Order: sequence, then C-alpha cells, then structure tokens
Amino acid sequence: MRRRPEISSEKPSAASQEPSSESEIDQKDAGAKVRVNSPRRSPFVFLTLFALTVYSSWSVYQHQFQSLPAPITAEQAGKRGFSEIEALKHVQALTDLGPHSVGSDALDLALEYVLEAAKNIKEKAHWEVDVDVEAFHVRSGANQMAGGLFMGKTLLYSDLNHVVLRILPKFESEAAQNAILVSSHIDTVFSTGGAGDCSSCIAVMLELARGISQWAGFKHAVIFLFNTGEEEGLNGAHSFVTQHPWNETVRMAIDLEAMGIGGKSGIFQAGPHPWAIENFASVAKYPSGQIIAQDFFSSGAIKSATDFQIYKEVAGLSGLDFAYTDNSAVYHTKNDKLELLKPGSLQHLGENMLSFLIHSAASPHLPKGNAMEQEENKGQNAAIFFDILGTYMVVFRQNFANMLYNSVIIQSLLIWITSLLMGGYPAAVSLALSCLSIILMWILALGFSVLIAFILPLVSSSPVPYVANPWLVVGLFAAPALLGALTGQHLGYLFLQTYLSTVYSKRKLLSPAVQADLIKLESERWIYKAGSVQWLILLAMGNYYKIRSSYLALVWLVPPTFAYGLLEATLSPARLPKPLKLATLLMGLAVPILISAGIFIQLAGTVIGTMVRFDRNPGSTPEWLGNVIIAAFIAAVICLTLVYLLSYVHLSGAKRSIVLATCLLFGLSFTAVFLGIVPPFTEDTARAVNVVHVVDTTGIFEGKRDISSYVSLFSTTPGKLNKEVEQIKEGLNCGRNKVVDFVAFSVKYGCWTYDDTEDGWSESDIPLLHVYRDVKKKARITRVSVDTKGSIRWVLAINTEEIEDFRFEVLNADNSEELVQSGIKSGVDGWHIIQFSGGKHSPTIFNLTLIWKSEFMQSAHKVDGQRGEQRPLLKLRTDWNRLTPKTEMVLEKLPSWCSLFGKSTSPHTLAFLTSLPVDF
Repeated sequence: MRRRPEISSEKPSAASQEPSSESEIDQKDAGAKVRVNSPRRSPFVFLTLFALTVYSSWSVYQHQFQSLPAPITAEQAGKRGFSEIEALKHVQALTDLGPHSVGSDALDLALEYVLEAAKNIKEKAHWEVDVDVEAFHVRSGANQMAGGLFMGKTLLYSDLNHVVLRILPKFESEAAQNAILVSSHIDTVFSTGGAGDCSSCIAVMLELARGISQWAGFKHAVIFLFNTGEEEGLNGAHSFVTQHPWNETVRMAIDLEAMGIGGKSGIFQAGPHPWAIENFASVAKYPSGQIIAQDFFSSGAIKSATDFQIYKEVAGLSGLDFAYTDNSAVYHTKNDKLELLKPGSLQHLGENMLSFLIHSAASPHLPKGNAMEQEENKGQNAAIFFDILGTYMVVFRQNFANMLYNSVIIQSLLIWITSLLMGGYPAAVSLALSCLSIILMWILALGFSVLIAFILPLVSSSPVPYVANPWLVVGLFAAPALLGALTGQHLGYLFLQTYLSTVYSKRKLLSPAVQADLIKLESERWIYKAGSVQWLILLAMGNYYKIRSSYLALVWLVPPTFAYGLLEATLSPARLPKPLKLATLLMGLAVPILISAGIFIQLAGTVIGTMVRFDRNPGSTPEWLGNVIIAAFIAAVICLTLVYLLSYVHLSGAKRSIVLATCLLFGLSFTAVFLGIVPPFTEDTARAVNVVHVVDTTGIFEGKRDISSYVSLFSTTPGKLNKEVEQIKEGLNCGRNKVVDFVAFSVKYGCWTYDDTEDGWSESDIPLLHVYRDVKKKARITRVSVDTKGSIRWVLAINTEEIEDFRFEVLNADNSEELVQSGIKSGVDGWHIIQFSGGKHSPTIFNLTLIWKSEFMQSAHKVDGQRGEQRPLLKLRTDWNRLTPKTEMVLEKLPSWCSLFGKSTSPHTLAFLTSLPVDF
C-alpha cells in the first residue's frame, strides 16, 4: 500500500503551495523511508547573491543619477540647440561677481549682465519671432502666504529689479495671451557666489532663450523671468505674479532651482494638473524625476521653499519644479562654486528643457484653471511619476493607481485568506511567527543602528562625522542595521522552527532527521513570504492615505510574490518543501532594484547633506538627533529591501561570514571616526557657521537703554565649537548660558566675545521703536514709528498674545502706502514675524498700528500662560552687510573647514537688536 503523508503546515493555495519535490516517499510495511535533498545552501552562493545585490544597486544609482551627457559646444549644438559650454560662460561671469544678495552692488552688476545678454538674444532672434526684453522694477509689495514655512509671517519687499524676456511667434494672434513661464533667481545669499544656486539655472535659461528664439511655428509665448529676492522669501516671483501685466497670460510655470550643485536636475514637484509632467515624460531626452522627492519635500522634512509655491498657491498655476540636489552639503556656503559643478549638469537640464518647451509651445492646448481647485481634486487627477535609469519616465494618474493598488490588495488578501483557511491553525500560527521575525528584524536593526547614533557624539569631534565622507554611514549605521536585521530575522526563524517541530512530531511516518530537514525548508519559505506581508501592509496604508510614492510598495510586493508563485507554488496536494530556488530571488528582486535602488541611495545622500544646516535654532536640538534620523532611515531601507534576500541565509553557512564582515566594517569606520583619521569637514564640504557683530539694546536699566556689543559665533551644524574657537582664539567663550534672540530664531548654544567690539558701528545705526500715539477706548490702539536707520533688511516680531491685529504703512518721500491691511493674522509660538528686504532705495521709516486684544483676553493669558520674564511687545533686528574690525579679524582666522551660511532668516555680519516692552 502506498500513500503520501501530509507533512506541511502549509495547505494548497494560489500563493503558498510548494512545488513537487525531488524527495521520494516509499511506504512499506516496516514503515516509511523518505529521502530529502539536503537543506544546506553553500555560503559562497549566498555571499555571491549579496555581493550581486549590492553591486547591482550601486550600478543602478550610478546610471540613474550620476551618468551625465557630454557637454557640447555652440558649433555642435547649432543655432537651435543647447550648449553647456556657452551656458558655462554665463555661470563664470555671474560667479566672478561674488555674492550678489539683494541690495548689493554685485546684484546690480548681475542684473546688468543678464539684461545685456537678453538684449543680445533679441537682436539675433529668428525673423518670424518677436522678442520683448524688459527691466521690471517693483516699488513695494507684501506676501502673506500662510502655509508651510510662511505660517505666522508677512514678507515685505521694496525696490526689486527683474529681467523679463518674452518670445512669441509673429503670426499667432492668440500667442501673447497663452504663455509658458520659465523662472529662476539671480540673487544669492550673502555667503556664496551661487554657482549652483542659482547661477547655473540663470545660465540654462539664457541659453534656452537663445535657442528657442531661433525656432518658428509656436502657438504660445514663452516668458523667461530672471527674478531677484527669492533668497529673502520668494519675493521676486510674488512681485511678478501680483504686479506684472503679463501675469494674467501665463498658463503654466516652470521653476528651476538648486539645493546642491550639479548632477542631474530632476523634477521634485509637479502639478497639480498632470499635463506638464505627462508631456515632459513623452519628449525629454534624459527624463529625471521622482514622486517620492515630492512627498518628501511637501512633508516638511526639508525646511525650504521655492518659487513654485508662489506660482501654485498665489497665481493658481500648474507646472514643474526642477532642482539640482547633488552635494547638498554645500548649499548656501562658500563651496557653491563653479569648480564643483559637474560637467554635463547643464547639458542634461538644457536638453530636457529645450525639448519640453518646443513641444509645449507648439501644442494646441495648455492647461487652464486654478491650481488650488485642482489641488482639492488631486486624489483622482494627480500624477504619479518616476524615471527608470534616467532613460524612461513612467507617469500614471491617481485614479488608475487607486484601481491598481486596490486590485493587488484585494487579490493578495484573498490568496492569504484562502491559504490560511486551507492550512488551518498550523498555517495561521506559522504566518504569525514569520511576521514576528519581521518585527524582531525591525526592532534589532533600529536598535543597533540608533545605539551607535547616540554613541557617536560622545566619541567623535563632531556629532556628524560623516558629512564630508558620506560612505562612512555604511560602516557606522548600515553595518549595525544589517547585523540587527539578520539577528532579528534569525530569532524569528528559530521560533518558527520550534513551533513546526511540534507540528511534525505528531506525524510518525517521517524519521526525526528528515523532519528536522523539512522543518528548516518550510521555515525558510514562511520567512520569505513574510516579506511580502510587510510590503502589503505598507501598500494598504499608502493607498488609504493617498501617498503617491506607494508605487514603491507595489514594486516590492508584486515581482517577488509573482516569482514565488511561478517557481515555487503549486496547485497539487501537499508536497514536501525544498530549498527556495535562486531563480526565485533573482527574478523577484530584479525589478525592485532597477526601479528603487538608485532612489534610496540618492535620498540618503540628500539627507546626509542636510545635516550641515540641521539645527535651525543652534543648540535647541540634541546632538544625537540628526544621527538618529539617518540611522533610522538606513535601518528602514535595509529592513524593507533585504527581507527577501536574508530569508536565504538561514540554510547557508554564510551567517558567520556576514557577522564577521559587518563587525569588521563597523570597527574600521568607528575607529576612523574615533581617532580622527577621517575629518568630519573639509575645505570643500564645510561646516556652516555665522559670525555676527551684535549690538543689543533690548536691555532696560533705570529707564535707559543698556547697549551691549559683542561678536557672536554659532553654527547650524550640530556639535560644539571648541575646535574652531581654539584656532580662532580672539577671546571667544562658548556655552549655553547666553541665549541670543535674533527675532526670527534663537541661538541657545554659541560663542561670544566682548573684546574690542566698540568699533565699526555707531549709535546712529541703532534702530528706533517709538510710540507716538496710544488710545485706550473700546479697543486699545497704539501707533508705533519704526525707524531702521538706513537698514534695508530687517525682521520685526509682534507679540500676538497681546496684539490681535495690526496695520503696516511705509512712509515714502511724497506719501504713505499701506503694505499690510488689518485682517486675520496668524502667529507661531505667540509671535507674528514681519520680514523685510529690498534694494538700495528701499524706505527705512514705517508706521505700525497695533490693535490690542481685550483686557479679558490679556488677563486670561497672563494668568494661564505667562512664565518667567515678561515678553516684549515688539522685537526688531536690523541687518547690515558690512564687517566691523572685530568681525573681520574672526573671519580671517576662521578654519578652512568652516563657511559662512546664509538663509532668509539669518543675520548678516552686523546686526542691531532692540525691543519695545509691553508696559512702555
């Protein structure tokens, strides 16, 4: 008599059935004889698979993000083409001017250069094309966007100058009323010449305008906006869409930006209407863009904003936002320089943009309608996009994604439910234990890597020792995470083996040795399938919350599951399990690695670069926090992407080799950091610092201002400044016992010196806040004169716990102009910030009308919320871009691994602080 015993805890299903084994079962009167292939797998095979996975991932990254086209000359490009060699001449000319921030002489020269280049394009344009060139001056304006970084802020600007160039066909009557806007900014922050941010963008636009001016046959106009004031709060874009007469003709906006220097300029924001991204994908020569970058940016993980926000939210436009993100650590530092601009970077963006603009300008239709209305309906109409190896771009809409994701989720659930119903209780417990292995993998991977993140600040000269050498994170965080993931999954594997041994022990037809081998084989299969469960959960969550980068979960769920179903599962009755085929892993991981490996590596590099400016309020965040974020990110990527591969290790002898290799890699990296063999910063990847001569008059002493003058040194890069101070000297003391309130932010850890700080400024530079009327009737109204004493860049904070509303007027030579009208004003942490910047002829005297809250509201606040010192009614900081003798001396001795860092809220090298108390 012959029969096949039931030996597996898995029952037949579409997803989980085992194929017919090479094992043979012979049942005789004396008992059963089963011959099973050895469950052991060669350690060499697994290590080869692991090496192949790492090599493939790195190759994908190199091809997708580092492979750039060769720069071509003007002769090679021809009249209608794009030449990087010509564009680089513009970058060189602009960076030679040095930093050109708003209000500087260098910015005037930069504007003159761009205007002259635009006029030259007009002179040489094709005879069937009209080219209009305009120097657009903006007298004043106010930006009161309430979202994102602009919450609780009002941005004021004055005396801004832009260059606008419009190209339109002569014989299309409607062309002037339907335009495509291409925009970027000429100005830089005060700390850099801005080769990447954004002289490279301006150069690309000038070369694009030259090429497009030689084409004919367009149906629409193309407007190139070379704006200023972007670095001070997107003021240039705001002034154009609110004050320029051509703003009503724009149907689509393209913004060019840089958050690093060079590399591939990819799309990191698109929409809300999908027309632009769909057409870009169809014509771009080297398409580059990832929806995960848009999700990452819009989440607020990167504290930044671009002109695209103005075009979308204020002007109601759809379009595309491009950015260079390579080497993001140099952003707004001295190292944003031409020498670090990779060859081919401008050629890549230029050729993509030229193809897209020619196609769009000739298209019979351009998207119309308000972008914010489209944003409300983005659940169905938004585009999901990603490129494959920088060669092909996939674009599909959210409504299709919903159908696709729901279909996969429902089918997966049906397969699992059927499998569990047929497998019964043993299958359910096996699934639970295999999922436990995933949980343990996450816990230990995160635990090991985060532990190192806490230790690093204690043993290294810098809490972020990997900024200049990002490869260090492989040894410092990836190696411990891999060790933790392997340990956690192996623990779950052992728990699963223990349970299956009790299931098999009830079946007397198999010998103990055979049972032990079969248990190992079946455990391996459950661990592999548990990997698909975690991706199924992520897909379901992403679909529920409409996270557009959820396609990554789909990519990591479907191919491995399909490969398993094709090569491993069977619809036959229960079979003996056997080792998973190598072809299953290779087939299952090929597509996920191709689509996502480069993205994860690029994203990790971007996050590492942001550590240079991580501490927005210096000293306010723990030194280990940045490390924890990077460690958690790397651990998450390892747990998500190596879950299938690690399931193959348990039957091999490679576990010891992996443990030794990860420990060795970690040990070498940790030793290099501990001994300072690898410096945390270099001259080309510098630490971001600020050196500010502060004149503080916020103190009150016997009714008179107490003037305090000192030089402050602080850094947005986590870590102490002891090493820097040792080299600078100059009497600097460091600590947390002196908090400097710069109005827009506070410095809770820094260094300062009072020595020799009386020169380079005078009391006539000190701004004034003067109350000239205070009326207490039904509603208390106070009028304050604000005199910045010549400063054209300042920040004013209004106490919203006392003040309900305000109006703001600028006093010109001949009249007054109300910039901010009364209305609802938002606040953050009890303050509303007014931020002003402008050109040399900006006004410096203003009137502020304050409308107080009711006495009941004020008294309630004082009882419930007021602690410690009384908050002032107003705080004012005025900036001057000039060096005092003491500041100049400190800057001369600043180590080469440090660089001044600028942003819209940071002070220049001389700042005056004053305030107005509540009980003035």
